[in-house]
Amino acid sequence: MTLASKELMKKPLLEALKERPLLGDGAMGTQLMLAGLVQGNCGEEWNIHHPERVLGIQKRYAEAGSDCILTNTFGGSRIMLNRHGNADNVAAINKAGVAIVREAFKSVGREGYVIGDIGPFGGLMEPYGEFTEDQVREAFTEQAKALMDGGADAIIIETQTGLEELGIGIDAAKEAGCPCIIGSMAYDVTLDGSTFRTMMGIDPERAAEFMEERGAHIVALNCGTGMDMPHAKEAIERYKQTTSLNVMAQPNAGLPKLVNMQVIYDETPEEMVKGVVPLMGAGTNIMGACCGSTPDHIRAFRKAIDEKLAGGV
Repeated sequence: MTLASKELMKKPLLEALKERPLLGDGAMGTQLMLAGLVQGNCGEEWNIHHPERVLGIQKRYAEAGSDCILTNTFGGSRIMLNRHGNADNVAAINKAGVAIVREAFKSVGREGYVIGDIGPFGGLMEPYGEFTEDQVREAFTEQAKALMDGGADAIIIETQTGLEELGIGIDAAKEAGCPCIIGSMAYDVTLDGSTFRTMMGIDPERAAEFMEERGAHIVALNCGTGMDMPHAKEAIERYKQTTSLNVMAQPNAGLPKLVNMQVIYDETPEEMVKGVVPLMGAGTNIMGACCGSTPDHIRAFRKAIDEKLAGGV
């Protein structure tokens, strides 16, 4: 067993973070496709139709040492599921997502943290798009309630680019009674590499201020164009200069490349893990990875984190 003891893991997530940094998981979408999901199909419905395949992926993350695993519910809102004819399965899909993560931790003999995942609703709100604010609010509230009814320890509203949708997601998690709410922005590195901001022009300082004011408990970043480990470290440092809240980072495994008509991320576990100790030094409370990462990346993270906590390099 790693330094993540059973006694620590039984504490509420925010309490555990007072004692030591925790390890998240890696990419889900690419792992689902490796397991047979056809690109463009609904991976979330696998929670009820192929739960053993989802469990296989999340069990590998648990075995690699993840303390926190996100549910397979990124596109689990009614608006997103409706595009695949699954609008009537919102509660079942999200509750099953929580149960599968619990089973993954159980299979390795420890209690980890289940983070209910809410991704973007996949459209634009009026006046720029066809969805009303009320429709998005209802969809996020329904999903957040299902995740909490299923027993999630926290909810992350992730891959956000604008504050309006993020705020609706935070409000939905609050209404559902979530004890730990994570807001996560997707930043894009500018062409000259000098800085990064979201597609909607939001920088880390503004995002952190907004999330703290709105009632989030953890300020995070994930995905984004060019957001590798060094850029994630810079984002964390900018968060820490702006807020006293806990911070979380899920950078990509390098940059995407098209190889044989498949998108491949170019950073190996051996390369990516070099950024773990600097991220810890910046004050990261939860560290995971996003696009292109695998259980092997997370296993390397686990080793580096444990060595650092034990007084190593």
